[in-house]
Amino acid sequence: MIQSTAFGTITIAGRTYTSDVLIFPDGRVEDQWWRRQGHALQVDDLLPLVEAAPELIVVGTGTAGRMRPDPSLRPFLDQRGIALFTAPNSRAMTVYNDKLAAGVTVAAGFHLTC
Repeated sequence: MIQSTAFGTITIAGRTYTSDVLIFPDGRVEDQWWRRQGHALQVDDLLPLVEAAPELIVVGTGTAGRMRPDPSLRPFLDQRGIALFTAPNSRAMTVYNDKLAAGVTVAAGFHLTC
């Protein structure tokens, strides 16, 4: 579960991170997540999560929601049977926690600034 998120931080399972993160369906967290084009979320940026085959990928697009998914991302995920939800971090955190509690196989990526 994600306990909190604020500009520049996210707390997951009691540990606070200060860099962008990927959260895998098994609960593993990978910090220092870098995207090829910063605020443009591309297919390649989520491949580690896609390989884990979740039902849903939740993307926190930043505190103000400035990170935007590339138009090719949703069709790519649809072809693999993976749903995508994107929203500013506070909303994305809520959706991630709700889906996790409901037993959905969920993964996530969170951009911690902007």
